[in-house]
Amino acid sequence: MSVGLRRLGPVSDIPGENDLPDPADAFDEIIDAETTRDPDLAVIEAGSRTLRTQGGPPEADVPARPADPEVDKALREVEAELATRWGETKLEPSVARIAALMDVLGEPQRSYPSLHITGTNGKTTTARMIEALLGAFELRTGRYTSPHVQSITERISLDGAPIPAERFIETYEDIKPYVEMVDGGQEYRLSFFEVLTGMAYAAFADAPVDVAVVEVGMGGSWDATNVIDGDVAVVTPIDLDHTDRLGDTPGAIAGEKAGIVKQDATVIMAQQPVDAAQVLLKKAVDVNATVAREGLEFGVVARQVAVGGQLVTLRGLGGEYAEVYLPLHGAHQAHNAAVALAAVEAFFGVGSQRPEPLDIDTVRKAFAAVASPGRMEVVRRSPTVVLDAAHNPAGARVTAEAVGEAFQFSRLIGVVGASADKNVRGLLEAFEPVFAEVVVTQNASHRAMDADELAGIAVEVFGEDRVQVEPRLPDALEAAITLAEEEGEFAGGGVLVTGSVITVGEARLLLGKG
Repeated sequence: MSVGLRRLGPVSDIPGENDLPDPADAFDEIIDAETTRDPDLAVIEAGSRTLRTQGGPPEADVPARPADPEVDKALREVEAELATRWGETKLEPSVARIAALMDVLGEPQRSYPSLHITGTNGKTTTARMIEALLGAFELRTGRYTSPHVQSITERISLDGAPIPAERFIETYEDIKPYVEMVDGGQEYRLSFFEVLTGMAYAAFADAPVDVAVVEVGMGGSWDATNVIDGDVAVVTPIDLDHTDRLGDTPGAIAGEKAGIVKQDATVIMAQQPVDAAQVLLKKAVDVNATVAREGLEFGVVARQVAVGGQLVTLRGLGGEYAEVYLPLHGAHQAHNAAVALAAVEAFFGVGSQRPEPLDIDTVRKAFAAVASPGRMEVVRRSPTVVLDAAHNPAGARVTAEAVGEAFQFSRLIGVVGASADKNVRGLLEAFEPVFAEVVVTQNASHRAMDADELAGIAVEVFGEDRVQVEPRLPDALEAAITLAEEEGEFAGGGVLVTGSVITVGEARLLLGKG
């Protein structure tokens, strides 16, 4: 049955808190249905699904340093030049500089349609899912995401893969004279993120791509990416993060993120806190946008754990997509998949211009190929070491739930290295119920919280007996693996490395990935 998009009426039509469906109720219904089925049939079906998915997740596409010494040297020189600019945490809220750069470059961002993604958590993975779906339907894609896990070249992808280092260098050199021209005419030079955004838009136009998938850096209204007119605006779940810059309530934060919603666009909205939903829906009314909401126009119908991920049934804007294998762990990834599917349906006009759903086999193929480095990623066995880039309390809560669902660890050791500007106490409190012990450390970034300061907070949350301090990440990993092995070879201990994308990226390298 087709479910159309909804054109919003007056703001008085916005649903209140009691009108929004509770996803927990829907999931309870799924569980009840499963437990009342014939046991033999359930076992047969579970076995069949396991056979279909035992290949596990695809290898994540994180590039290593260039093998050619000359290319590696040139890339390091570009990185060094970019590092002289304002970092991603120093902002002057304005799109004036990036708009000036786009002007002198000939407005490259206008040469292709775009899907624009904002939200607090899940943006990068959702972008990767959208990219995979569009690519499966034979469109040439450009994807711009941040931050990177290991290599700066990850941020700009063409056809589903990070651009080669050589092309990254060429793109920088191509736009460098124009960047310097804009620098000379502005009060402040273009920032690190603004230059990378310009590089991405120029690289997409040069390729050329059929469609761009663009993740905001922070917020929306004044984010450097917001010089595109996204045909589809995607809003992943909003929670408290960057409160010093975006606001201290979900509604205030939503006000900034709603800035990516353009006139007559289509908005794909994940489940949101009520105050955030109201702000987003009001913005949609103001600009005559069409809205599809998770839990109403689309959503997750069913999900069950499978080897290397999960098997999901999604309800899209054009109907139901059954038995889709997703090689990622956690209920939050199923919801990301529902959002990504609805976004691609909206891009193709499903639910508005065309009634039929997307080809199910193509959808299944696309989702089965999705990888998301550093998001519930297994990088070692015996003991199992999982990496997850959760860096705020909301992300930590869904990660804690996902690790409990996907793995049967008898003892889970946490390795946590966080940034000083984050809600570290809230992050640790979210992990406290699932960590037997925690090893606190710090990454190499200047933003990293000092290990001893982090330990002081951890002791207050976990108690002194459950906290170990290892300022060097290699020592922290070794200590955590030793603790996980204490119960014996077959006891099922595991390690979760988390707290920051930077910590995860460094751990990934230390554990032999990339």
